[in-house]
Amino acid sequence: MTKALIVYSSVHGQTVKICEYLKQKLSDLGEHVTLCNIQDNPDLAGFDKVMIGASIRHGKHNPAVYEFISRNQAQLEAKPNCFFAVSLVARKPEKNTPETNPYMQAFLQKTTWRPAQIEVLGGNLNYQGYGPMDRNIIRFIMWVNKGPTELHTNVEYTDWQKVDALAEAFHQQAN
Repeated sequence: MTKALIVYSSVHGQTVKICEYLKQKLSDLGEHVTLCNIQDNPDLAGFDKVMIGASIRHGKHNPAVYEFISRNQAQLEAKPNCFFAVSLVARKPEKNTPETNPYMQAFLQKTTWRPAQIEVLGGNLNYQGYGPMDRNIIRFIMWVNKGPTELHTNVEYTDWQKVDALAEAFHQQAN
């Protein structure tokens, strides 16, 4: 049985939700899957493959994502691997591929790691779930980008069929 590790960096919970879904999908495909917060700095040695999911907050990945990759790059490169980013920008058809998503492109410019598999996924917009500062910042960003700004908005932009395809492609790596 393949041992897979899913490492996540999440702020408001959508990346964790996606990772939990991926864990179940991969388990259903016969893999033994461990889910771990990137802050816990998991040891990659006991795993056959590694997936990293990272959210975007105010236009950036958590610095811990880059630190984790830097510390573990040799091990990541020696195993089947995947990286996906979760953002509200990925809700737009013209920015929902790794090639067209500005955050994925910024990630690839900032690190020398070249994941075997990359993907971008839409996040969740829930103004009521944010603190006052985040709510105002995100609302301003949405206003600038012609997105929803009503305070009662709660929209999940995650394409779950795309998540299913991500799980299947990751499962096919080294299986």
